[in-house]
Amino acid sequence: MTIQTCFMIGDENVQYFGHYVDIDPKETEYLMISFSPTNIPIQQRWRNNGLSADFIAGYMLNFFVVDNEPKAISKNRFVAVKYIANELLENAMKFHSECKNSSVTIRFHLLEDQVVFYVRNNIDENRVAVFKEYITKLLNANPHDLYFQQMEINAAHAGHHSGLGFLSILCDYPARLGWKFESDCPQMHWVTTRVALFLWEIQAKQNETVFFLRSV
Repeated sequence: MTIQTCFMIGDENVQYFGHYVDIDPKETEYLMISFSPTNIPIQQRWRNNGLSADFIAGYMLNFFVVDNEPKAISKNRFVAVKYIANELLENAMKFHSECKNSSVTIRFHLLEDQVVFYVRNNIDENRVAVFKEYITKLLNANPHDLYFQQMEINAAHAGHHSGLGFLSILCDYPARLGWKFESDCPQMHWVTTRVALFLWEIQAKQNETVFFLRSV
């Protein structure tokens, strides 16, 4: 678990929240997948998230190789990357603005000892302020407390299962999350979610997975 302090910098066109650092795609190994709007709305493509997350995790295993490493540890890395990728894609597609002719993209950077995700989507103008308020709350509170609060809210409202994506990442892994908000014009808003964590410090204990993922 990582308890994070929220900070916000930028001007009215670009704002940053949390631990956000841009990486130059030209300087690192990376994979990018883009989902473009077609006859099928992006929100209805959630069934494909698992396939995309599997592909990203498999890509990581092929390039992040440690000699004589127990299979349990490499499997745990696969599970961690797949889980985070799936949560990020699900959230981005759920809140993507279909009224804009724009794509959802996920960029996966594989550094020497860490992995970094960037997921970018368009967001409706009326959701921007609410999302920023949620991020501020998320970064300044104990994620486990917020998780159980949200579980109680969901239980009290049948069929309501939202609000757990980012919290589950923070609770299950000591990840560092950050967000970048951009506005090309008053009606066009973009949000990029960044998740970064080290993958080299993972310990396998018997049949259980014990994660010691050190965040940046």
